Amino acid sequence: KDSPKLVEDTVPKVVPVGILQKVLQNLLDESVPVRDTRSIVEAIAEHASRTQDPAELTAVVRVALGRSIVQSLFPGSQEMSVIALDPSLERILMQAVGSGDAAAIEPSLADTIQAQAKSSADEQEAVGLPAVLLVPAQLRLLLSRFLRRSVPSLRVLSHAEVPDSKGIRVTAVLGAR
Repeated sequence: KDSPKLVEDTVPKVVPVGILQKVLQNLLDESVPVRDTRSIVEAIAEHASRTQDPAELTAVVRVALGRSIVQSLFPGSQEMSVIALDPSLERILMQAVGSGDAAAIEPSLADTIQAQAKSSADEQEAVGLPAVLLVPAQLRLLLSRFLRRSVPSLRVLSHAEVPDSKGIRVTAVLGAR
């Protein structure tokens, strides 16, 4: 294994130690295992010339680790049972993120999203399934942070993190009226 060499060539030459630490912390905050140092450092090294933003680098690393993230949630299963967003809710959230003002989401809508996420997560877990919300990549970080306190068991994945070989079955939809 030449992982130590890879790390040496990347930190701190390409990316400062503090940024690597922040990316690792972001992954751990979301219960993503960080044992695959090689994939993590390779993904950071590959994208560090474009961005030094730990949130953006974390997103890139999550995609690189997608197969193992999904495998840890759905071991040995060809199909993922997930919670999805209603298309109209997805549009509203995408507009808020696109405008750069995620705080523009109405408080009543925010409360509804939290309540539905909690209820859907509880239902998933009641039948022995992990609580997983599958969303567009642009919304993953926002929703993960927003729902972390109210629904700590909920894992938020982006479509980009799901391997092509996995089937997806939607068991609940947030925002559906």
